[in-house]
Amino acid sequence: MRRTIKRLLLTTGGDRPKGLRPEWPPGRRSARRPTWPPALPPRPPSPAAVSAGLLMRGALALALTVLALTAAVNGPASAAEPFAPGDSGSPGETGARARAGTWLWPLAPPHPIVRPFEAPETLYSAGHRGIDLPATAGTAVFAPADGVVFFAGTVVDRPVLSLSHPGELLSSYEPLDASVREGERVVAGQQIGVVASGGHCADGCLHFGVRLRGRYVSPLLYLGGVPRAILLPMD
Repeated sequence: MRRTIKRLLLTTGGDRPKGLRPEWPPGRRSARRPTWPPALPPRPPSPAAVSAGLLMRGALALALTVLALTAAVNGPASAAEPFAPGDSGSPGETGARARAGTWLWPLAPPHPIVRPFEAPETLYSAGHRGIDLPATAGTAVFAPADGVVFFAGTVVDRPVLSLSHPGELLSSYEPLDASVREGERVVAGQQIGVVASGGHCADGCLHFGVRLRGRYVSPLLYLGGVPRAILLPMD
């Protein structure tokens, strides 16, 4: 009898620490509960997500290309002056002419303006960054002031020419078949090319733009087309 009771105590956990459950049957581990729902492998991206990612990459590449072309044509915002007024090989009155707003017109008279300058609200906002002068293909174009050819080439689908002037000024002309090369010095009144076909005017025109320290300004400020504001004494 005593042996039977002792055996029952051993098999039922009589010698076990308090608070632990006995295993039944003895020596058998309890089965582990499976996780539900089972872990699934990561889902592959849908075709729509892949297409959207490719479109975003293409748009970013296009934007970077446009910015690079714009920088090539217009130069950096803090472009250094190619030469200062009074340097050897440049007329001393160049800077005074720019300050006085007496640049020459790039076309022979008369000078009607098809579309005026429309300042954009921000650097990338919509606007008209220059003036359009009516001109047919083959019309001669002249440098408005002394400078250096900064860029001469094709941008997107039209030929463009840019001149760098003292005072961190940059003038651009399009569409223009240039007769000068990059790095060549030009003087005011020198022919720099002829109007090419194309452009954004239906009847043909020359787009003339000016940048000051990287920002577009009205070319009329340097052509003398905008009168100076004069403060008058109050009565």
